[in-house]
Amino acid sequence: MLAVQQLEAGYGESVILRDVSLKVKQGQVVCLMGRNGVGKTTLMKSVMGLLKARKGAVAYKERDLTKKAPGVRAKSGIGYVPQGREIFGQLSVYENLLLGLEACKEKTDTVPEEAIAKFPVLREMYNRRGGDLSGGQQQQLAFARALASKPEVLLLDEPCEGIQPSIVDDIRDVIRSIKADGHTAVLLVEQSLDFVKSVGDYFYILDKGAIAWEGELGDLSDEIIRKYLTV
Repeated sequence: MLAVQQLEAGYGESVILRDVSLKVKQGQVVCLMGRNGVGKTTLMKSVMGLLKARKGAVAYKERDLTKKAPGVRAKSGIGYVPQGREIFGQLSVYENLLLGLEACKEKTDTVPEEAIAKFPVLREMYNRRGGDLSGGQQQQLAFARALASKPEVLLLDEPCEGIQPSIVDDIRDVIRSIKADGHTAVLLVEQSLDFVKSVGDYFYILDKGAIAWEGELGDLSDEIIRKYLTV
């Protein structure tokens, strides 16, 4: 579904990512881990087209998207829940959800029931401004907004950062349900080792802008954790 090949990206003269390659298959949750500042968010922005690749390639369903704009990637079937949520604070919850429809392949003005069903509490908040929601509620809104376009690849950048445990549990359940449906590929950036272990199928660890390790959960040893993840 998603393939990143020998990607190099950065800001200004600084190179952040070096020769990064990874794959995400349909129905799979792939977890991208690493300490702060190693390039995880830079990789997500590069996959979404918000940051141009200097070298390498990004492909979706074997279609090269490397030079395509973010809007083209979104309409191709890639959904993005950015770090920091980036909801529109002056717009209502419902208006934020409607904006998610801009990435639909077919024009529609109806928010899909399945996007709201995963976060039913949002129905009670349709007329509230996004900026008036708690951090956890904003995260749910950002997630539902991405699901509104029915993406086949979903990029989740730190979805559990700074939110209460009950909503973390809700997000875990939603990721598991997406995985169980088997149609969507998920690339997840998350700092919590317990969380990624509970949802992940395959794991990559970034260190100093490069893939330092990859493997399945059974191969993620205490030694690897100490070497690349322990602060």
